[in-house]
Amino acid sequence: MTRDLLTPEPGGWASGGQLERDLELTDADFARIRQLIYQRAGIVLAEHKREMVYSRLAKRLRHHGLIRFSDYLARLERQPEAKEWEAFTNALTTNLTAFFREAHHFPLLADHVRGRRGPVRVWSAAASTGEEPYSIAMALTEALGSRGGEAEVVATDIDTEALEKARVGVYSMEQIHKLDEGRIKRFFQRGRGRHEGLARVRPELKAMVAFEPLNLLAPSWPVKGPFDAIFCRNVMIYFDKETQARILERFAPLLKPDGLLFAGHSENFSYTTDAFRLRGQTVYVRQPRC
Repeated sequence: MTRDLLTPEPGGWASGGQLERDLELTDADFARIRQLIYQRAGIVLAEHKREMVYSRLAKRLRHHGLIRFSDYLARLERQPEAKEWEAFTNALTTNLTAFFREAHHFPLLADHVRGRRGPVRVWSAAASTGEEPYSIAMALTEALGSRGGEAEVVATDIDTEALEKARVGVYSMEQIHKLDEGRIKRFFQRGRGRHEGLARVRPELKAMVAFEPLNLLAPSWPVKGPFDAIFCRNVMIYFDKETQARILERFAPLLKPDGLLFAGHSENFSYTTDAFRLRGQTVYVRQPRC
């Protein structure tokens, strides 16, 4: 069995330009981690993600005073309901997001809901640290005018740490600097004094968004339709085709008959399921069932 334990050298580096390692990660350990995160979250970890896995999970081993990944994994497997599983999953989840990311989606959403009667509801199925669901809430407010406050955004994510940041709704000015000044004034409160350099989502916008943990692989979801739109962007790329198809089939009945599904820029579901048809650039519409 090949060991991935490098001998430390002066300066914190090992031969070959690799970072110093003080923990033992074997090939078998890495294979087991890949299997466990697939079972828990449907995430397919490629071989080249080994460095990422080491750096992210090393913090958990040190937290528990362990030096071998095998001991950490054994502890997890002995306690299938342990809180540490949440930390394990959080560590291996990627949270790359930004306000109005893939900006072309938001005018399409606004056009879709503008003038609608009855409640407008949108599900952000990979809410991360909140930038996407708050962007959706801003777009709905602008599109619906006086009825904007009646709209609801359901925001879910498997990463509980990211969701906690989202609930707080505080961001650095650097994170919101690409928004136009009008949106910043309307939807954020600038920090002063010890909060200088920070901005907080205004209470009326925050009230539109309900955050809840959700694993897309779970046998049941704590969300109820119907939704006018579902945002599930840059998540499916971590799943295999079978998992993608299964999730898409579960999305369809949660959407209104003309409901939209927004996907990430590198995702293509045209050949994954017949539950949706492509309407435009990474935007799909629910297909009517015979």
